[in-house]
Amino acid sequence: MENLLREVLTAGGISGDESEVAAILKKEFERCCDAVTIDNFGNIIARKGKGERKIMLAAHMDEVGLVVKHITKDGYLRFIKIGGIDDRILLAQRVMVKTKKGLIPGIIGSRPPHVQKEEEKKQVTKCEDMFIDVGCKDKKDAESLVSVGDPVLFEASFGRMNNNLYFAKAVDDRVGCYCLVKIMERINANAEVFAVATAQEEVGLKGARTSSFKINPDFAIAIDTTSAGDTPSIKEAESTLRLGEGAAITIMEAGGRGVIVNKHLKDLFIEVAKANNIKYQLDILEGGMTDAAIISMNREGIPAGVLSIPARYVHSPTGVFSLDDVNAVIELAVKSIEKLCNGLN
Repeated sequence: MENLLREVLTAGGISGDESEVAAILKKEFERCCDAVTIDNFGNIIARKGKGERKIMLAAHMDEVGLVVKHITKDGYLRFIKIGGIDDRILLAQRVMVKTKKGLIPGIIGSRPPHVQKEEEKKQVTKCEDMFIDVGCKDKKDAESLVSVGDPVLFEASFGRMNNNLYFAKAVDDRVGCYCLVKIMERINANAEVFAVATAQEEVGLKGARTSSFKINPDFAIAIDTTSAGDTPSIKEAESTLRLGEGAAITIMEAGGRGVIVNKHLKDLFIEVAKANNIKYQLDILEGGMTDAAIISMNREGIPAGVLSIPARYVHSPTGVFSLDDVNAVIELAVKSIEKLCNGLN
């Protein structure tokens, strides 16, 4: 378990550059599925089982990160953000620039407090005012290593904490990708089940649009992370989700602008969780969307649900999650698909 989990969580893959993650997942799916393909958009599509109905599972491969935009005359890198990142968490972070020559370590530079004016200390430094120091003496030196357009990753991390909690880079949504593999290892249903590791979710749910159009499933389930509320920085009214308290069953995303989960699927998840003593929590998202949002609107409309792993500090260099919740999502997905298929005639 831990080796695969570590591998997918520490692999590099910002939106549009998911090939490293895709290679890992393709290899894993080939062990347990009937067929595995990579589509034109870079999605990994694994298929297992036979039947008249098609069920699609989706979890996105991409992580938030940065891209080199400009190299200064002094050899520093200016960058833009890929995906939703709070500027406040960027300063002084260690990063890895993915170049043609390999990974180049860098540090997002910060002004020491010793030289800051009082008013400056109260302000948030904007992304466009930041730079990455890769230890080069000038532009020519930097250009010998780095090119405009090179992806920039947060430095990889992975470890275990107390109470079966883990921390890692790219928790969103590599834990969901891990779940896809484990679900497909176990699933035995009277239907064609497709597991799709989607590309470019963080920049517009793009891979889910193209893959769901191709598959045209009868039902779809997105597996993603969601914001846990069990830290001092989050109010109870914002989130009541807690690590270790089970799978999060989403009811609605982004105040209805995202997916409004199909009632049949939502009720099915709850019924199955209760019948099998699987711990679960209910989730209503005020902000943020999952692949289900775009899948549900594809073609003539696809009934879609969402199962999520609560996580702390998403879209930052290090997220925290409970392996108990990961296992709850896997169990709930497997049992729900089996029950759903048994009811399809």
